[in-house]
Amino acid sequence: MISAPYPPSWYAASAEPLPPQPALRGDIDADVCILGAGYVGLSTALELAEAGYKVVVLEAERIGWGASGRNGGQVIFGWGCSEGKLETLLGREDARRMFDWSLESIRLIHERRKRHGIDCDWRPGHCHVAIKPRQVRELLAWQDELQQHYDYPLAWHDRASLRAMLDSPRYLGGLYDERSGHLHPLKYAFGLARAALAAGVRICEASKVLRIEHGTRPILHTTDGRVRCDFAVLAGNALVKGIAPELDRKIMPVGTYIGATRPLGEARARALIANDMAVADTNWALDYFRLGSDHRLLFGGRASYSNFQPPNLAWVMTRRMRKVFPQLADVDFEHVWGGTIDISFNRAPHWGRIGKDNVYFAQGFSGHGVNVTGLAGKVIAEAIRGQSGRLDVFERIRHRDFPGGRTFRTPMLVAAMAWYKLRDALW
Repeated sequence: MISAPYPPSWYAASAEPLPPQPALRGDIDADVCILGAGYVGLSTALELAEAGYKVVVLEAERIGWGASGRNGGQVIFGWGCSEGKLETLLGREDARRMFDWSLESIRLIHERRKRHGIDCDWRPGHCHVAIKPRQVRELLAWQDELQQHYDYPLAWHDRASLRAMLDSPRYLGGLYDERSGHLHPLKYAFGLARAALAAGVRICEASKVLRIEHGTRPILHTTDGRVRCDFAVLAGNALVKGIAPELDRKIMPVGTYIGATRPLGEARARALIANDMAVADTNWALDYFRLGSDHRLLFGGRASYSNFQPPNLAWVMTRRMRKVFPQLADVDFEHVWGGTIDISFNRAPHWGRIGKDNVYFAQGFSGHGVNVTGLAGKVIAEAIRGQSGRLDVFERIRHRDFPGGRTFRTPMLVAAMAWYKLRDALW
């Protein structure tokens, strides 16, 4: 058994963890072995166990240790890239299917939390907000596109109307979606794990996969054991390196950071966000925020593309928060933490198969992981069960390697992001 604490965060401080799960010892056989006990791995495991498969999940640290337990908690329709990008990659018909599947993924969260009694502090409502006149025009054009081509109406709020919901002088308007929302990400991960364990899944923590041996029956090797299986699923995303180099080249790890204030009291918190919605601006280097269940403000942003935590992080995050909410000049962060998400070059999802069609993967969630990771688990489970039609659509998306190789791709991305940040600042 292991007892390593979770990285400090408000999420870890406010969620009841599962008992530590025993590490893998010795050799075992399974129908399916999954690398990673985050949303993708747990969702895949739950789907397959409920269908009668013997499933083992190997986790290097603890359940929900990575992005699944540290993210912003925002559940937003769509994907990390625009609908127009998907139309270019797949054509309008399949782009529309993918849009509808993103809505299915929101429904899937509700189905799972209700069916399995997962208390994850779900709150409805999300708003994309504009800082510049250019962004107002872009949001209004997006609203029209979603209505005309995707049958998805969103409500536009001008500056005055938005201010009644969101008491910040920074924003010129916002596009509101009542079906999106926010949740406590670590509580949700724990709930999925409890459901998977109840369905018969074996989860092995402190069981880092060192290599995978491909073949008719893949073998996943850890320090103290091996799992031989009919199907393997790689669900480690940005935290897995070296297991499948052909996948490593298609994603880039990005650090993202969140601060949580002390509890503000219900009246003061609701004065900030009257309808308890989640909010994200439309800058490339965006701010995103929401209220916690105990009436504290959770404020995220300050992404890092260099693999290093930004210096003076708490001070920088506090300054950004007060730019949005000047009325919080007397409020600091009680918790500040970070995590690593994965982005693909085109920001589209990268899901598919390796080799003999018995090793599956899902990565490249590009900021939309709370929503569509659950769908990824369902789609992979469908394919393992012989229904690969939906996974085939995702495999049609062409993905480029990040340029620069291991040595130069991070500096090149940092330079590119500096340009986008300058663009945000200037126009």
